Amino acid sequence: MTSSPSQRGSGPPAPRAPAGALSRLGEWCGRHYAVVIVVWLVALGGLHAAQSTVGGTYSDDFSLSGTQSYEGLDVLNAHAPGAGGLSAQVVLHDAKAPLTTVRDQIGRTVASLQHLPHVLAAVNPLAPSPQNPSSSGSPTQSPTPVSADGRTAYITVRFDTNPASLEQAYLSGVDKAVAPLRSAGVQVEYGGSLGELARPQPADLTSEAIGFAVAIVVLLIGFGSVIAATIPLITALLSVIVGLSCLSLLANAFTFASVSPTLATMIGLGVGIDYALFLLTRHRQQIMDGMDPAVSAGRAVATSGRAVLVSGCTVIVALAGLYVSRIGFIGKLGAAAAITVVTAVLGSLTLVPALLGLTGRRIDRYRVRTPVAERSAGPPGAEPGAWHRYARRVHDRPWWFLAAGVVVAVVLAIPLLSIRLGHIDDGADPTSFTDRRAYDLIAKGFGPGANAPLTIVIDQSRVPSADHAALASELRKSLAGVPGAASVGPLQPAGDGKVLIATVIPAGVPQAADTTRLVNHLKDSVVPQGVAGTAARGYVTGTTAAQVDFLDIISSRLPLIIAVVVGLASVIILAVFRGVLIAVKAAVLNLLSIAASYGVVVAVFQWGWGGPALGVSEKVPIESYVPMMMFAIVFGLSMDYEVFLLARVREAWLRTNDSRGSVTHGLEITALVITCAALIMVSVFAAFVLSNNIVVKMVGLGLAVSVLIDATVVRLLLVPAVLTLLGRHAWWTPRWLDRVLPHLDTEGGPAPSPQRPGGCAPPPQ
Repeated sequence: MTSSPSQRGSGPPAPRAPAGALSRLGEWCGRHYAVVIVVWLVALGGLHAAQSTVGGTYSDDFSLSGTQSYEGLDVLNAHAPGAGGLSAQVVLHDAKAPLTTVRDQIGRTVASLQHLPHVLAAVNPLAPSPQNPSSSGSPTQSPTPVSADGRTAYITVRFDTNPASLEQAYLSGVDKAVAPLRSAGVQVEYGGSLGELARPQPADLTSEAIGFAVAIVVLLIGFGSVIAATIPLITALLSVIVGLSCLSLLANAFTFASVSPTLATMIGLGVGIDYALFLLTRHRQQIMDGMDPAVSAGRAVATSGRAVLVSGCTVIVALAGLYVSRIGFIGKLGAAAAITVVTAVLGSLTLVPALLGLTGRRIDRYRVRTPVAERSAGPPGAEPGAWHRYARRVHDRPWWFLAAGVVVAVVLAIPLLSIRLGHIDDGADPTSFTDRRAYDLIAKGFGPGANAPLTIVIDQSRVPSADHAALASELRKSLAGVPGAASVGPLQPAGDGKVLIATVIPAGVPQAADTTRLVNHLKDSVVPQGVAGTAARGYVTGTTAAQVDFLDIISSRLPLIIAVVVGLASVIILAVFRGVLIAVKAAVLNLLSIAASYGVVVAVFQWGWGGPALGVSEKVPIESYVPMMMFAIVFGLSMDYEVFLLARVREAWLRTNDSRGSVTHGLEITALVITCAALIMVSVFAAFVLSNNIVVKMVGLGLAVSVLIDATVVRLLLVPAVLTLLGRHAWWTPRWLDRVLPHLDTEGGPAPSPQRPGGCAPPPQ
C-alpha cells in the first residue's frame, strides 16, 4: 500500500481495500467460495479422467541434430540399416555351464526378437563372426559378444526408435521372446535403453507424504492453527494434481523426459505452499485487525497476491530460459516444471481466497498454541519479539552480518571449483534395476569399457571405388594404438558397402573422464586424420558418444542461459522495485547462493561425502544437465523470498521514508513466514532423495540445500545487511530508465511518481 508524501512519518493511513482486478477477484472468490471450490473439483476430476484415457507417457528420447553422433547414425541408417538404429543389449549368464549348451534356445530367442515391432536386427552371439578383412597385420581385434569362459554373452538388438520411449506393454513381447532361456535356467537381463524401459515406474508418493508430514508440523508450530496449517497444503496438492494432469495430456503430443513429472511435483508443491502462505499470513493479520473475511481475502490477493504473481512470473521466465539451450529435452523439462508453477499461481489467486472465505473468522478456532500472524512486535509497551531483536542486531551491525554470510557461502561453494560434468552410468543404479545387473555382468565378463562401445562410421560414398582400399589402410593406421582404448575392432564394410564401421571399446567405464577424453580424441584427431585428403567423412557415434556430444553442448551454452535468466529476472526486479542496486544485489546474491548449493552437490555426489548414505554406491560425475536445471529453478525460486521481503521493505519505505527502519520492519514481519516456508520447501525437496533415480536425488538435494541457503544465509543475513548499508541509494533509478520501464507494483497501490523516493529520485548528496 502506498501513501502520499505528506503522509510519511505520520503513521500508516487507515486500512482500505485496494481497487483493481486482483482485489475484485479475491473478494469475489471469498464471497462465492462454493462456486470456486466446485469449479476446482470439477477441473480436477475432468482432467484426471482425461489423463487416464488419453494421457501420454514419459521417456528420455531426445536427439542432437548437427552433432557427430547424430549424423553418424543417419549415415548408418541410410547405408546399413541393420547396423544403424538405437542398440540395446539382452545379457545372458549361466553360472553352471557354458552358453553353448543352450544354443538352440538362444537361436529361438534371437528369431523371436527379430520379429518384434521396431526391431531392425538382433545379433546371435553364438553365430560365426565375419572374418577380419584387415591385411595390415594390425593387432586390433574384433570385440566378441561371448566372454572368455563362455558363461556370459549378450544379444545386440537394434531398434528404429529409442526403446525407452515405448509403452511398458512392449516388454511383454520381449519377456516372451527370452522365455526359453529363462526356462533353461539362464539369467537374462536387459541393458541400455531397453533396461531403462524395464525399470520400475518411479513412485513419488513416499516423498510427497514425507514432505506433507513435515509441512504440517512446521505450519502447526509456526502458526498455531490447524485450519491455517491445512489451507496451504490443500491448495498446493490440488494445484499440483491439476498441473500433472495437464502435463500428462501434453505428453500425448510432445516427448517429455521421464523425470518431468517428478520435477514438476517438486516445484509445484514447493511454490504452491509458499504462495498460499504469503496470502494466508496477510489475511490472518487483517482478520485480527477486524476486517471482513471476504474483503480481507480480496485485500490479500491485491497485495500479497501481486507478489505471488510477480514471483510466479519470475520462476516461469527463469524456466523458459532453458529453451536458450536450443535442446528440446532441456527446454521441455523447464516447461514441465512451469506448468505446475502456473497452476500453483492460479490456485493461490482463486482457491486460497475461496477457502479463506469459507473459513471466515473461524481460521484460528482449532489451535495448538496461541496463533501468530504478521506483526511480531506485540501490543504497545510489550517486550519486543525475537525477530524484532534480531532485525535490530542486523540494523546495528550490518558489516558483521554481511561478512558472516559471505564467508559461509564461499566456503560451501569451494567444491564447485572441481566440478566435473558427465553422464551417470548404470553402474551407480540400485541392483534392483535390470540394467544395473546387465551392466555388472558385461563389466565382469568383458571389461568395464564394454558398457561404453563406440562406433566409428566412415562414409566413403563420395570416394572412388579404386581408392577404398587405400582409405581403409590409412584409417587402420590411425586407429592402431589409440590411447585410452581397450580394443579396436577391424574396420569392415557394411550394408551397401559405402560405409566402413569399427567398434572401439574404452578402457574405462562410461562415466569416466578418460572415456570422455577418448571420445573427443577420436572425434577431433584420430578420425579426421584418417580421412584427411579424401572426400570421405568420419563420425564417432553410439550412446556414449551421444552423451559426450550432449555434454559439450550443455557446457558451451550454460553461460548463455545464465546470462539470459539473470538478465530477465533483473529486469523484472527493477521494474517492480524501481532500484538499480536492488536488481544488481538480487542477481549477485542469488548467484552466490547457487554457487554454494552447487558446491554441496559436488561434495556429496562427486567427492562421495555422504553419497552412500543417500543410496549412491559410487562417486559419480554431476549429470550434465543438472547444473543448468538447478540454476533456472533455484534462481526462479529464490525470487519468492526476494519479492516477499522486498515488497514489505518497500511498502514501509514509501510510507515512512526511513530506509534503515524499513529494512528492520520488513525483516521483522517476514522472517517467520520465510523461515516456515523455507523449512517446508526444503522438506519437500529433500524427501526426493529417497528416489531410486540418481538424477532425482541430485536435483532434490541441490534444490533443498539452495532453498535452505537462500532463506537463511541470503534472506536473513546478506539481503538485510546489504539493504541497510545501501540506505536510500538502494531505491535509486535514473529518470530515463524509469520512463522506459513498465510500472509494476507488488502491493497494489498506484505507481510511484518520479518525485517519490521509491521511484527515480536520485540519491542524496
